[in-house]
Amino acid sequence: MSEENRHHAIAAALLPLVGGARNVTSVAHCMTRLRLGLRDRSLVQDERLEALPAVMGVVEDDTYQIVLGPGAVARVTPEFEALVEAGKAGAATAPPAPDRGEDPVTAEALAARGAALRAERGTRNATPFKRGLRRVADIFVPLIPALVGCGVIAGLNGLLVNLDRLPGLTPALAVVSSGFMALIAVFVGHNTAREFGGTPVLGGAVASVVVYPGVADVEAFGRHLSPGQGGVLGALGAAWLGVHVEKWCRRRVPETVDVLVTPTVTVLVAGLATLFGLMLLAGEVSAWIGDAADRLLSHGGAGAGFLLGGLFLPLVMLGLHQALIPIHTTLIEGAGFTVLLPILAMAGAGQVGAAIAVYCRLPRNTSIRTTVKSALWPGFLGVGEPLIYGVSLPLGRPFITACAGGAFGGAFIGLFNQLGTDVGSTAIGPSGWALLPLLDGDHGPGRTVAVYAAGLLVGYAAGFLATYCFGFTRTMLAELDAPPAAPPQDRPAPAGRTAGKA
Repeated sequence: MSEENRHHAIAAALLPLVGGARNVTSVAHCMTRLRLGLRDRSLVQDERLEALPAVMGVVEDDTYQIVLGPGAVARVTPEFEALVEAGKAGAATAPPAPDRGEDPVTAEALAARGAALRAERGTRNATPFKRGLRRVADIFVPLIPALVGCGVIAGLNGLLVNLDRLPGLTPALAVVSSGFMALIAVFVGHNTAREFGGTPVLGGAVASVVVYPGVADVEAFGRHLSPGQGGVLGALGAAWLGVHVEKWCRRRVPETVDVLVTPTVTVLVAGLATLFGLMLLAGEVSAWIGDAADRLLSHGGAGAGFLLGGLFLPLVMLGLHQALIPIHTTLIEGAGFTVLLPILAMAGAGQVGAAIAVYCRLPRNTSIRTTVKSALWPGFLGVGEPLIYGVSLPLGRPFITACAGGAFGGAFIGLFNQLGTDVGSTAIGPSGWALLPLLDGDHGPGRTVAVYAAGLLVGYAAGFLATYCFGFTRTMLAELDAPPAAPPQDRPAPAGRTAGKA
């Protein structure tokens, strides 16, 4: 089967299991997940869905998120969208929903517990503060593919420059890798306006003020502005203000002149407010974030890395990790890389080590071992949801010991930062071994990659040892690794009787 047909087949298998085309209200995707808006959640056949080979896991949040993995999700999504549109238009008839009989599910008890925990997390995350964080995250998530692509090209260009190879090509590669970052404020403004209900192009127009070279001629409160001052935070604030100005105009301007007045007032008011207030404020905040990250790791070192690596998985469970996305982007825009992401990626390493320990500690539980084997390889590449929701979190204690593994891996990276070897990432999104092409630092790619790879190994080892030694109580082992019951015909005959005789 060709790749195109395979992705179409995956989409066709998913659609009836989420309730058909009419049950789907929105379709989007991020780095690893197909994100669906659903009319009726009860129509989703969770067990059949999670049993599909292409599905690595399911996450419930404000949208229903199916983990397909990096690369696959970008190819399955358009196929899925086409099927949804065809189904709604009546051009194609969705296959009938399969009978809801009993389905063979890998590690049934853990899967059910993981689903309950996902639902509980979705309920906890339905607070105004966390909904706000998700909206901010939704502004930046669509930018991740461009950040990754430009980051890889920048890494390749740096390698060529260091090796003094292809000097005629490296300037062109520098332009290709830097062009997006030079205008990222415009994209942030566009996405901000769209997310908060404004006109996207007006959001981009207002945010473009931040990066326009002519701002160097503007003096605000006795200080000359500089292009890019305030960065993505200034662009986000400018576009958000523009949305509110636009909505105010829409309510008050007559329809006959709306097309002329509303865009003009929106760009003028929000643009001037950006020049004479937001850029200065956002510039101070951006500088503070960069200084705080530097001070945290240069002085805190191993201790700071231990806390960051150990607490990241709980932050993910609480939905608070989304607040880090604009911080990462601000650091990348200012320093060229974020020193926080490689430390936080150690949480995934702890998760992998814990899963290997679970596999070793439960030699007779073939169901859980099968789940671990299928979820382990995505875990090496930084896709952690299958391990979290299918293995460690439902078991309880292994989730805590996985956090311990991430803490030790983070402490290792933090220690090297304190000693003067910065380990950073030029983009956000990938982690695990998939982060290698995006690594950058102040001592060349060789040392940076070596420190990060060693950190992963420390995270694997610490997660494994913590889980193997402390991840199970005797009661848990007795319940989870009990030998299979002997068939009735193999049971010993009662005392005083000979087997096979009456």
